[in-house]
Amino acid sequence: MSSLALRKSAPAAGTTPGTAQGPPLRRRIALVPTLTLLLGALYCLLPVAWVVIAATKSGRELFSTFTFLPGTGFTQNVKDLNAYRDGVYWRWMGNSALYAGLGALLSTAVSALSGYALAVYRFRGRETVFNVLMAGVLMPPVILAIPQYLLLAEADLTDSYASVLLPLILSPYGVYLARIYASAAVPGDVVEAGRMDGASEWRIFIRIALPMMVPGLVTVFLFQFVAVWNNFLLPYIMLSDDEKFPITLGLFTLLEQGANTPALYTLVITGATLAVLPLIALFLVIQRFWSLDLLSGAVKS
Repeated sequence: MSSLALRKSAPAAGTTPGTAQGPPLRRRIALVPTLTLLLGALYCLLPVAWVVIAATKSGRELFSTFTFLPGTGFTQNVKDLNAYRDGVYWRWMGNSALYAGLGALLSTAVSALSGYALAVYRFRGRETVFNVLMAGVLMPPVILAIPQYLLLAEADLTDSYASVLLPLILSPYGVYLARIYASAAVPGDVVEAGRMDGASEWRIFIRIALPMMVPGLVTVFLFQFVAVWNNFLLPYIMLSDDEKFPITLGLFTLLEQGANTPALYTLVITGATLAVLPLIALFLVIQRFWSLDLLSGAVKS
């Protein structure tokens, strides 16, 4: 009798005592988000893969070979792109770097000051100002583009670099992120201690608060840089001189001309492939800086 009970209670071979028997339901459920993420990644990366592979094809191969079969014309495509209108493509790339780099820096600085002020200081109307900024986050850019054009036209600033840079300086979403991060990263006791030591408000912001906000501001800079680099509507409305075009608008003009000159399609695809490289490089650099900054903060704490 006792031996029979022992045999019934003994665990099955290859299993761990005390674990439930049966199919691993939790593992199967855990696979669902993983598969969903893989499908989402495939959906996002498939067009990128197509552009990269198409950039390796000559004009003849582009329309006569299998879609995802690499070609042999990448080097010639780059040479043709360099030769097109004496290298105007690189002028467009430089303009995009100017708009995105300077615009993201100015926007990050304004976001840092505004977010810190809204997070640290208590003043009448603070929540109203913040709510107005939040309304700006929900406002589609297409609604603001025409009023911005009319305002800059009154100031005689259209068709200039300033007409693209000025509307980008204030980013409601950047201010929102800066305020949230400043509220979490800058302790009020530290600010009060700086005041008791006789430091000015500007010195407290520069020497104490700003280093604490760096990881959040790096995120603001990255988001704003990518948004400006990919911006098409604002330059399309503001600019008429193609020497001032960013890369998005320049490639659009090439694509329009490709309707009559199919040979330009290879230039558009090659140019689009090269235009992605600065964003990838920036993300890798900032991601490394971001990780190191967060790691150093954890070690200090």
